[in-house]
Amino acid sequence: MTNWLPTLAPGVGPLYLRLADQIESDIVSGTLPAGSKLPPQRNLAFDIGVTIGTVGRAYKLVRERGLVSGEVGRGTYVLGQAQAETGATPSFPNVFAGTRSHPAPDKLRMDSTAAPDIGQAEAIEALTASIAARHRDECLDYVRTPSPDWLEAGSRWLACGGWKPETSCIVPTLGAHAAILAVIAAVTAPGDRVAFENLTFSSVARSATLIGRRPVAVETDTGGIVPEDFDRLCAQQHPKVVFLMPCLQNPTLTTLSAERRVEIVEIARRHNVWLIEDAIYGALLRERTRPIAALAPERTFHIGGLSKSVAAGIRAGWIACPAHFAPRVFMAYKMLTGGKPFVMPELAAQLVLSGAAHDILEKVRGEIETRHAMTKASFAGTDYVSHPNAPFIWLKLPDPWLSGIFKHAVANEGVLIDDEDEFKPGRTEHIYHRVRIAFSAPRTRQDVQGGFDTVRRILEGGAASYDSYA
Repeated sequence: MTNWLPTLAPGVGPLYLRLADQIESDIVSGTLPAGSKLPPQRNLAFDIGVTIGTVGRAYKLVRERGLVSGEVGRGTYVLGQAQAETGATPSFPNVFAGTRSHPAPDKLRMDSTAAPDIGQAEAIEALTASIAARHRDECLDYVRTPSPDWLEAGSRWLACGGWKPETSCIVPTLGAHAAILAVIAAVTAPGDRVAFENLTFSSVARSATLIGRRPVAVETDTGGIVPEDFDRLCAQQHPKVVFLMPCLQNPTLTTLSAERRVEIVEIARRHNVWLIEDAIYGALLRERTRPIAALAPERTFHIGGLSKSVAAGIRAGWIACPAHFAPRVFMAYKMLTGGKPFVMPELAAQLVLSGAAHDILEKVRGEIETRHAMTKASFAGTDYVSHPNAPFIWLKLPDPWLSGIFKHAVANEGVLIDDEDEFKPGRTEHIYHRVRIAFSAPRTRQDVQGGFDTVRRILEGGAASYDSYA
């Protein structure tokens, strides 16, 4: 193809970099399909009014990204599969920031899904004091190898649906977020693509970008990730890993059916894609489903933690790795984070092994179920998705509301919620007109009800409820 011309809108950064990004964008969108020939550098430079050196640098950059191949005398062609060259240093978009502002102390936090306060501080205090008394030396030193108790606790906590991982496959981490990044770092290289659902825990996507990986989005429907689009994405863009939340997906609350899980696994095997299964919300379910890790143990990293079900401040998580991958993931985690302190993983392990974590979980479930019941009266007649064991709802906004404007209108009345952009892994044309309203963080049910009342009042007030120039 020699009649292709880029559209170089004004922007920030060197012209050659913007040209390279435009070439990549057109390859990803299919405007430049595999096998297409890019225009000769001299011709393109003349057509768009730049120097041949600018075009040459852009072509070199997309070649380093593994998107094209160039041969003297033949030209530059779009590759069918991106294969990053050894030692290449690709560039990455600057998309690290989310949509949340720093919370003011007088705001009601309905943008957090941390486990509610059900009195767990007492058990945590007693165990922490016991650990400090029994392990004085360990508390003052570095941790070089995980304790067997930490591995056993992870195996027990992650077990679900008749599946239980071997302790030799467990890697303890400081929370699920760090666990996910450790897996991505262990099984990918800079420039590799990581697939995400088009609405997801986007902080992971931004973090993956920060370490040089490239997020790509997979279409979803009411049943979760769409197998046909996942297959298409794997064939065209060749992601190395896909990040999934199969149970109580954040923010859509979708749970993948058994049939769809099988389809996803078959596609991943066919295209040799790793699977990251985030089960952080799955622990809240009273009826646990059989995980993807049980269907594809050779390629699935199953991740869980205590933030939604026990206490977010403990920062405890575990990874169940495919056989023989735990040392590699542990090293990646150590290199990314500097390792683990003693007190936090020991506290998490003792909470699980003593049974205290499961006792707390039962009380957390009960409190979430009570607060969930309050949504039925507060949002009767509106369009929203919920689940009795989930600490949030996914609310559809009526005309004329846009999610970002609605979020600001609610914040103006002292309540913090999340708009849909908080859950997008990258730029997209999809508009859902939805917001996530979480209800586990407020200290009391009265606070929850007050937040619900504020949201409903603004929802019904329409355009008269908010003016950004006020």
